[in-house]
Amino acid sequence: MWRSIASNALTLFVVLLVAMAGLLAWGREEFAGPGPLDQSICFRVERGASLSAVSRALEEQGAVSDARIFRIGADYSGKADGLKFGSYLVTPGQSMAQILDSLTAGGQSTCGREVNYRISVASAEMVLRELDPATNRYVEVVAFDPATAAAPAEYLDVAEADDIRWRVTLAEGVTSWQVVEALKRAEFLTGELAEVPPEGTLAPDSYEVERGADRAGLLALMAERQAATLAELWATRADGLPYETPEEALIMASIVEKETGVAEERRQVAGVFVNRLRMGMRLQTDPTVIYGVTRGEGVLGRGLRQSELRRETPWNTYVIDGLPPTPIANPGRLSIEAALNPDTTDYLYFVADGTGGHAFARTLEEHNENVARWRAIERERGEEAATGVQD
Repeated sequence: MWRSIASNALTLFVVLLVAMAGLLAWGREEFAGPGPLDQSICFRVERGASLSAVSRALEEQGAVSDARIFRIGADYSGKADGLKFGSYLVTPGQSMAQILDSLTAGGQSTCGREVNYRISVASAEMVLRELDPATNRYVEVVAFDPATAAAPAEYLDVAEADDIRWRVTLAEGVTSWQVVEALKRAEFLTGELAEVPPEGTLAPDSYEVERGADRAGLLALMAERQAATLAELWATRADGLPYETPEEALIMASIVEKETGVAEERRQVAGVFVNRLRMGMRLQTDPTVIYGVTRGEGVLGRGLRQSELRRETPWNTYVIDGLPPTPIANPGRLSIEAALNPDTTDYLYFVADGTGGHAFARTLEEHNENVARWRAIERERGEEAATGVQD
């Protein structure tokens, strides 16, 4: 009898072991396998939220199939106490393990709202955007220029939230003065700015920052990135360029930046200026004259006067020989590349062609014909524009 009882007990124990092993295998498969979500969601972990509350919320929103398995998996992997406050993008089919990794990785939120402070030549615009989980694209909620408008309610309602992502974006061609003035108006930054960095030394780029970041520290990062870009591209420069230092190349790049917004034209424009320097011709480019008038402090907002074209300033390339003494803006990487590896052509002139680009010419006669066509377009549009590079 005891033998029978022992045998039955052993059999039951084996059955329980097999059942437990099967249950564990099923649990591991559920934890590591594809999740039930069929459409992306933006999942928020509240500050101080417990693992139990987060797992229930994930199950209620359809991101996990079983809250208990998610909790057990978090305990088993040692991440039960590692949840990080923020908003996270959960995509279709993500496993519990992948979701747990996202929620415990830390760093900036991967979903939710973002404020991008865009500093351009004409303005500085604060743009509040929100990620649409379905398309994984940001949708603009509200935008305003802090220099000309009060912050709208939509911005004020979320500006203090801890999970907002902050970004500062510099457009190509902004001046250092414009950058400094815009950063002073960015209320989410801190610290004083005593000086304007040398022209051309700030890298146009997008910078992710935290609320309360130091303005001077951000400027230092911009300068560091521009210096690294210039050093990298200087090492790959073409032979025989008519400038001897990286600083001279940066001056040329800034002129190219202000002369054309068409990426495909940058090397051609740089080639025209390189040809002129080699031949001892003056650059005769309007953006340098404008810089001599404004010193980079704001936008001229009108056409150049003949008196300004004749006025002698260190930057007036209708009057001076060679390059001006400093850059006239902060050039982007593509313009620096163009200055250091210009197209090899025999073009000496260019003028706007009415399409946003330019018509290039080898001779003054060809250039004058292009100018005449552009003037006709101007008359049709009732506009006044610059004549580009001329003799």
